[in-house]
Parts: sequence; C-alpha cells; structure tokens
Amino acid sequence: MAKPNHHLLLVLILLLLLSLFHSSKQLQPSQYETLLKIQKLLNYPPFLSSFNNSTSTDLCNIEPTPSLTIVCYEDNLTQLHILGNNNNNNNNGDGTNGIQQNVSSDSFFNTLGVLPSLKVLSLVSLALWGPFPESIGQLSSLEILNLTSNYLSGTIPVQLSLLTNLQTLVIDHNNFNGSIPGWLSSLQNLSVLSLKNNSLSGVLPNSITDLQTLRVVSLSSNQLSGEVPDLHNLTNLQVLDLQDNYFGPHFPSFQLHNKLVTLVLKNNRFQFGIPNELGSYHQLQKLDISLNGFVGPFLPSLLSLPSITQLDIHGNKLSGMLFKNMSCSSTTTLDYVDLSSNLLTGDLPTCLLQRVVLYSRNCLSNQEQVQNPSKFCHSEALAVKITPLDKQKRSKTPCPKSVLASSMVGGTVGGIAFLGIGLLVVRKFRDKTRVKAPSTRWTMENVSTLNTVKLLSDASNFFFSSALL
Repeated sequence: MAKPNHHLLLVLILLLLLSLFHSSKQLQPSQYETLLKIQKLLNYPPFLSSFNNSTSTDLCNIEPTPSLTIVCYEDNLTQLHILGNNNNNNNNGDGTNGIQQNVSSDSFFNTLGVLPSLKVLSLVSLALWGPFPESIGQLSSLEILNLTSNYLSGTIPVQLSLLTNLQTLVIDHNNFNGSIPGWLSSLQNLSVLSLKNNSLSGVLPNSITDLQTLRVVSLSSNQLSGEVPDLHNLTNLQVLDLQDNYFGPHFPSFQLHNKLVTLVLKNNRFQFGIPNELGSYHQLQKLDISLNGFVGPFLPSLLSLPSITQLDIHGNKLSGMLFKNMSCSSTTTLDYVDLSSNLLTGDLPTCLLQRVVLYSRNCLSNQEQVQNPSKFCHSEALAVKITPLDKQKRSKTPCPKSVLASSMVGGTVGGIAFLGIGLLVVRKFRDKTRVKAPSTRWTMENVSTLNTVKLLSDASNFFFSSALL
C-alpha cells in the first residue's frame, strides 16, 4: 500500500508544478499592446531594450532596472516605474535627454487609461508636458502616483478626487499653479502629500486637517502664504516641510504627539517667539527655522533633544545667554548646528566644539567666528522685545477695519461739528456788538463745505491706512 501512495504523491506534485507553470505571470493582450504604445511614445532606449524579444508571456518577468520596472499580478499590470534622465545637465551631449521630446501628458495618460488594475505609477523625468490630464481619474485602483520632474502645468484637477485608494501623491518639480484644492480632504487614505518646487499660491486649506492619515506634508518652494492651519488632528504627521514660501507670521499651531521627525520652516515670514513645547519633541531629528523673523529667547533644550541631528536657527533675532556647561544631544546624533546671525550672548557650549557648528554674527565670547559687540545684541534684543510683543497683543483683540475707520471718522466729524458750533456762538456775539467780520463768514462757509469734505476724506484715508497697518 505504501508504493501506490508514493506514486500518488508524485502525481500530485507534478500536477501542482503544471498548475504553477500555467499560472505564470503574463499580461492580457490589451495591456501588452498598451505598453507597446507607451514604448513608441517615449522612444526611450532603456525602455526599448527591455521590449526586445519580449512577448506578453514573459514581459512581467523581465529583470527590473533603474529605468524600467514592471510588476504583474496574475495577468494584470499592477506597477509601472519608468525613470528617464530629464535633467538640466543632459548626459548625451547632443542636446537631448534620450527621450522623445514633446510627449503630451494628455496622449500619454489616455494610453494608460486601459490599465484599471494599476496600483503604482511612477513616471519620473520623462519630459511630460501640458496640463494634468483629466483622464487620470480612470486609474481608479491607483495607490501611489509619482510624476516628479516633468513639465506638467495648470491646476491640480478635481478628477484626482476619484482616486479614493490613493495613499501617496508626489508631483514635485513641475509647473503646477493655482491653489491647493480643498477637495484633497476626500482622499481619506492619503499619507504622503508632496508638491515641492511648483508655482502653487494662496493659503493652505483648513480641510487638510481632516486627513488624519497624513505622515508627510512637503510644500517647499512654492508661493503659498498666510497662517498655517492648526494641525493638531494630524496625529501621525512625521515630516512637515514648508521651506521657501510666505507663511506666517505665527509659528504653526499643532500638537504633534511626539511623532514629528522633520520640521522645516526655512525662509518664510514667521515672527514672534517659538513655543516651549518644541523642546519636548523627542523624535525630532531635523529642525530648520532659519531665515525668518523669530524673536524672543532661544530654547537651549533644542540642543539636548535625544534624536536631533540637524539644528538650524540662523537669520533670526533669537536672544538669550549660552553657557559652557550646557548639555547637548549624544555624540552619535547631533552633527550640524547653525546659530549664526542671531542675538545670542555668553559662551558657546563646550559640547558643540566637536561638531560642525556655525555661530558668527552673534555676541558670543568665542571669537573664532566673527561676532558683534555685546551692546549690539542687548539693544537689538530690547527693541524686538517691545515691538513684536505689542503687535502680538493687538492681534489677539482684532478690531474690524470698518469699525475702526468709522469710529475715527465719527470722532473727526464730532470735533468739526463742535468747532462749528463754537464759531457760530462767536459770530452771534460779534453781531450783537455790531462788529462785521466777513473773513469769519468766509471761513465758516469753507469749513462747512469744501474743508469739511476734504478733512473727512483725509481722515478716512488716514485711519483706513492705519487700520491696514
């Protein structure tokens, strides 16, 4: 009985191997044809070589390269990664980048529209140009979309909101303009939002705070402005990069539950002080708040954050005294510190001497890097201590511009009316004493007509301008 069982087992193994052979990855003919069309559109040599002697039965099994990766599941294409070399410094020496020039994004994405099972699409440095195609909405299974370093332009189309499975959206280094749309909040699975190096403008919509799955928000090198919304709902946020915009003036208000790893606010319009809570973000590795208008005391606790590797506060007006015995993070983490161009006094902490540290243009006792005289930091610190705090107090109790202007103008009218009554009393008194005063009548007529109108107009303009300031 043992032998028949043994033979039966061999037969079952053989049938299993045959089954695996027949279920080997191969594309549907229509999807294979789609890849052939893409190959012709791009005319990209690394892409072409991958198709040489390939058929729909083995295209899913070609060896991945940096230029092309294809991943299949059963008979469907699920991942397509194409990397060109569309750089400013082309590598061919012949004025081309190896890719067919003038690849219309519209024609390209219309070709992709027959790949509904596509989950990952990465088209980097392919010289794609034109508006973001509306046909992107056909790729309903997309989870990751990366269109970095192309020439795509126009606004971000609302058809992206149809990609309800989207987890990663990266469209860095393009020419997108317009505002960041509020409907992004409909992408409830979105964890990475990267829109760096475009021409996006306007404010950051409050609806972004509804995306509680966000881990990365990277918006650097755009033209965004205004206050940063309260991000306390983004409990999973690890990276916030707002560099090179016009955000401000207040420091972003958030409670990041100690998960923040990278915070970059460089080169914006932030003012006032930095919150004390910043010194308790124990996961923080990179902090860059340089080239803003921050004032008030520097937080020494930032130097001793357990995970900090890079700290850059240069180009602000942060004040305070440093001491030699201040503690720093462990020797294996903190490797770059830039304290330059602030109002710091005292001695550079000894723990920073073995690291890359920049500290010029302060008022420190260490003279290895150029310092200002101590009185400079003292007087500047006093100046910024008064002015910004006064402005901040006013901003907490805002007065509507219209109310301010009308109240001021009303006061002006009342003053002029009071002056007019006084002049009338004087006139009557002089009439009784039979003293003629034509110059007084001329003055009153002009005050009650031309001068009154001009005064009210000037006062309105003046106080309206003051309210704006």
